[in-house]
Amino acid sequence: MILVGNIYAEGACLVVGAVLCYLLLWLRDRNARKLQALQLQTLLENARRDAEAFVRDARLAANEEALKIREQTEQSFTARRQERAELERRLSERETLINTQLEGVVQAERSLREQKDVLKRKADLLDSQQQELEGLIKLRREQLENLSRLSEDEARTQFLKEVEMEAMRDASNLTRHIVEDAKSKAEEKARQIISVAIQRYAGDHTFETSTATIALQGEEMKGRIIGRDGRNIRAFEAATGITVLIDDTPNAVVLSGFDPVRREIAREAMNRLILDGRIHPTRIEEIVAKVTQEMDETIVRLGDEAVAKTGLSPMHPEIIKLLGRLHFRHSYSQNILNHSIEVAHLMGLMASELGIDVSLAKRTGLLHDIGKAVNHEIEGPHAVVGADIIKRHGESDAVVNGVASHHNDIPPIGPLGILVSAADAISASRPGARSENMATYLKRVDDLEKIALSFPGVEKCFAVQAGRELRIMVQPEQVSDDQAFALARNIASKIENDLQYPGQIKITVIRETRCVEVAK
Repeated sequence: MILVGNIYAEGACLVVGAVLCYLLLWLRDRNARKLQALQLQTLLENARRDAEAFVRDARLAANEEALKIREQTEQSFTARRQERAELERRLSERETLINTQLEGVVQAERSLREQKDVLKRKADLLDSQQQELEGLIKLRREQLENLSRLSEDEARTQFLKEVEMEAMRDASNLTRHIVEDAKSKAEEKARQIISVAIQRYAGDHTFETSTATIALQGEEMKGRIIGRDGRNIRAFEAATGITVLIDDTPNAVVLSGFDPVRREIAREAMNRLILDGRIHPTRIEEIVAKVTQEMDETIVRLGDEAVAKTGLSPMHPEIIKLLGRLHFRHSYSQNILNHSIEVAHLMGLMASELGIDVSLAKRTGLLHDIGKAVNHEIEGPHAVVGADIIKRHGESDAVVNGVASHHNDIPPIGPLGILVSAADAISASRPGARSENMATYLKRVDDLEKIALSFPGVEKCFAVQAGRELRIMVQPEQVSDDQAFALARNIASKIENDLQYPGQIKITVIRETRCVEVAK
């Protein structure tokens, strides 16, 4: 019984404990729900306050924006009202201006209409006067024909001839005035530049002749030169390319050949053979080969010395060789290499006076006659041939044109060609620079007189002052004073185109009218 009672008691305790747990859980859950309800209510209240604040702020911002838009709208309306007022003012002014211009146009149209009426009346008056003038001209022509007994065509021909003569006289006077004015200005400046260049450079001239005469000690040497059956002379001519002339000239042998370098080799080889005394084909070939090698070295040395004397930069080896070959060529007894060096120095002096590149000027002057070193191998004027050679070896276009144009074979592009012509003439025309034999001189004088006599109206002509001046006497009834000036220019142009001569030639035309009467 006690055990049953204990079981009931434990069961009752368990029930009471369960009821208490349930009550505790229910109370905790109710408190939690209340707390959650309070939190929700707090959140709602906060959200409501935030919403009211947001709405209030939005209303304030909207009001401010509306005020700003209203102010901007009012400002825009005000600006447009001002622009409209300005446009209306401008339109009013423009309308006033147009009305004024319209009134002016109407007035001008009225004036033009009046002027048109006046011009029409004047035109009618001019037509009537023109008809009257034509009648008077016709009457005057008939009267002139009756008085002069010339037809209208004859009178017209005579009148046109007089007009032509008058026009030619005016043209000649104008041409003479222009030429004299240009000469007075150009010659003064050119004379100054050239005189300064000549004074600063004074080159020495040597009187060399390209003779090829070999002096012999005795007549027996001629036989040794000829050799048995002429084998020595044939071997010498074959080795040198030079013809050996052995004539009746005592103690002399003449070497004849076109190439001056070969002629110089032959002369040196002949002198060595004569000094050595051993003259036979094998020895001849040895001496000629040795002299030829030495000559090649001499040519290069002479070319390098020419470049060094002018103070220029190194040139192509082929150009150096051609410069060296110029040492053995002469023009009217003037050594061409020395002449080229002198022209280079004159070019440099004149270029410095004119403000032109001195190096290019010297280069052009040194190379201007380089075509003469090969003119027997290549056809064409030596200026053009030389220009082609230096162009192939890298010279500048300015130098090439200056070399090609210094004898007017082609037109000059820059000033170098003109300066080369002047320097070439200065070097060639110095006293003692060049000389010519009597036959060449007489032929040049004869050609001068023939050129002058080929012009109509020339009566006599004389070449005076060793061919430096040509005096021409004309027939006064065929050549007038004005035509005499034109005749002098034409003769000078023909001489420049047809003749080659050193220096310059002065043309003097003399016109003389003689009136002779005999008193009886």
